[in-house]
This record gives sequence, structure tokens and C-alpha cells, in this order.
Amino acid sequence: MANYTYLVDDIIAATENDGSEFLSYIPKMVNRAEERLTRDLDDYGLVSYTSVAVSSGNNTITLPSGTRIVKNFNIVANGTRINLLQRTDEYIRDYWPVSASTGTPEYYARRNNTTVLIAPTAVSTFDGEIVHISRPTTLASVTPNNYFSDYCYDALFNASMIEAMVFMKNFDLVGLFEQRYMQAVSTLQNQARRTRRDDMQSPASPAGADNPVIMGSN
Repeated sequence: MANYTYLVDDIIAATENDGSEFLSYIPKMVNRAEERLTRDLDDYGLVSYTSVAVSSGNNTITLPSGTRIVKNFNIVANGTRINLLQRTDEYIRDYWPVSASTGTPEYYARRNNTTVLIAPTAVSTFDGEIVHISRPTTLASVTPNNYFSDYCYDALFNASMIEAMVFMKNFDLVGLFEQRYMQAVSTLQNQARRTRRDDMQSPASPAGADNPVIMGSN
């Protein structure tokens, strides 16, 4: 299976460049490729589930480190899991203007890149779970495998080659590898769509949410 060493060797062989400056720049190429894949893919392989404590009297929750997108925020109240509804921060402040007042949380909103607001402010401490999109651990010699190397290698390689061509000032080949990258991402996006359905369901919504409509039903 492909790993970081495999990727580095692949880049060197494809570019026929083993110069010291080029080799020292490869980690930056791979980093940029992974960053781009994190933004371009809508894939369950990037989903993480992190338990959080929603403390009594607190209306601000710190997101797990590295969170890019929040897919779901839920809490457990009296043994029942409650999915908080996403709203804007303006809505939260209008709906619950006195943060010192407490109740069972019903809504959440992104406050910034590291925290979310909830409303009502928690009346007691609740167990919570944040489902979020995060970038996988960066590939390196000490962390040779991640989701991209294991399941998205073609896209990872071509994204890295785009950066390699830019580094070598071979702008004629940038377009070739850009096209190959987009083709690889397109197949991954199709795979992601297929994971959001089974043979008894119609294709999932383009918005990305699971589609519970059964084909042939009223």
C-alpha cells in the first residue's frame, strides 16, 4: 500500500529530479496537496467524532483542534440524544440574548474557527458529541500513512505533481497534472455520492445530506 516514502519515490521518479533543493521542498508540495484535498473532497473518510463536555452555565464550546466544518452537534439529555439545529450567530444572540439564563440547548452556531455558540445556555452539564470534518494527520516519515495515501493516492500524487511542476518552473505540465488531478477528484466525488445511498434509495441530495426517500414510494 502507498505511504509517504512511496509517494516521495513516485514524485522523484516522475520528475526525474533528485536534486537536494527539490528533495527538501517535497514535504511542502505534499502539504499543499493535502490541504487542497481537504477542501475539495466531501468524503466520509474526513469525518471525525469527538466527545465534548457541555458545561453548566456555558454557552461557548471549543471545537476539536483542526475542525474545518461542523457536520453535527448533539448532546445527551435525560438519556435522549438531541441533535442541535444549526443557526447563525446572529440568530443565537437574538433567540437567547441573556446568556446567563439557562435551559436545555437546542441550537448552535459557528462563533469563529475554533468555537461555537449554543442556545439556551446549558442548565446543567451534558455529554456532547461534535461530528466534524478535519484534515488527516499530515504525511511525513514519522506518520507515513493517512486517509489520502490509503484511499486517495491518485489524487494525492497528481496534486503533489502540480506543486512539483510549479517548483521546477515547468508550467507546460502544470495543466496536464491539473487535469489529471480533477479527473481523480471527480471519481472520488462520485464514490462519495455512492456511499450516501444504497440500492433501494434514490441518489443523495447534491447538498450532501443523506436522502431517506425510497425509490417508488409515495
